[in-house]
Amino acid sequence: MGEGKREAPQGERTPQGREPAAKKSESLSRGKRVPKQKDWARAIDELRREEHVDLNLLLELKKMARSTFYYHMKNIGNDDKYKDVKDKIATIFHRHKGRYGYLRVTEELRKDVQGINHKTVKRLMDELGLKCEVRKVRYRSYKGDVGKTAPNVINRDFTADRPLQKVATDVTQINIGGSKIYLSPVLDMFNGEILSYAISDSPNLKMVMDMLNQLYDEVGSTEGMLMHSDQGWHYQHAAYQRSLKNHHIIQSMSRKGNCLDNSVMENFFGIMKSELLYAKEYTSMDSFITDLKEYMEYYNNERIKLRLNGMSPVLYRKAFEQAHSYLPVQLCGFTS
Repeated sequence: MGEGKREAPQGERTPQGREPAAKKSESLSRGKRVPKQKDWARAIDELRREEHVDLNLLLELKKMARSTFYYHMKNIGNDDKYKDVKDKIATIFHRHKGRYGYLRVTEELRKDVQGINHKTVKRLMDELGLKCEVRKVRYRSYKGDVGKTAPNVINRDFTADRPLQKVATDVTQINIGGSKIYLSPVLDMFNGEILSYAISDSPNLKMVMDMLNQLYDEVGSTEGMLMHSDQGWHYQHAAYQRSLKNHHIIQSMSRKGNCLDNSVMENFFGIMKSELLYAKEYTSMDSFITDLKEYMEYYNNERIKLRLNGMSPVLYRKAFEQAHSYLPVQLCGFTS
């Protein structure tokens, strides 16, 4: 055999100029995802045009029928119709820092793109590699019966037909490096709005009382409000219960050890940690606290909820107040 020539492996057809075609075709198989037939059709078309490789050989290598090849070539151009939609999806996803899944992206997208289907959005997000992850961590404040417990008045009925009718509270712990902070918010079950919150480096009573005092300052009358919590020691404390009574708030507590009884707060903490704490590598607690305060503004004023007809909590409340001639709830530092 002459120098410069090589013997083709048994069973392989290697006419001049055709070896690169086989190698390029095989390279698709080494990708991270499994190529679809339209991907193979696109690669085959590229090879036959740029490398001048015989189409019949390429189809034989891939075991693809000629009719299948021309079907995909005819429809490949249709992918371009989603280019602008993909750009809008990516813009929405990154504007909300990866916090939106495909359903929330769809709701936001429909403001600009009429009739877009959530299944289409999911497929396009999968193609773009855009995925929202959720992780949950739970802090337990239960220390036994250290005071007086209240009945479970809510009894998992988290529906409310007006603002400030039913609210929930809880405490969550956040760890960054060797530091810890505790977040204590009050959430309105009507629209999921955070009405007040306190941040502390210790899960003490002052944190919870500061949260209550901020609530009183910002919402005005709390007459007849139903405040739900777990059986954490803060909520059994005489000072906490006296404060609620003085402001005509009815107290409700979950059953012992049953986190589902306060799932509205569990859900909020899960969302906040997924969208903020776990979405970034924090090395400084001060940096996280700054971002947490910004996130609270974002959560109330910008982040849409599907159950609120695609509106943010504040926008939904304002629409309700306008429709029902309610006096607006003034939330200092939250509303725009």
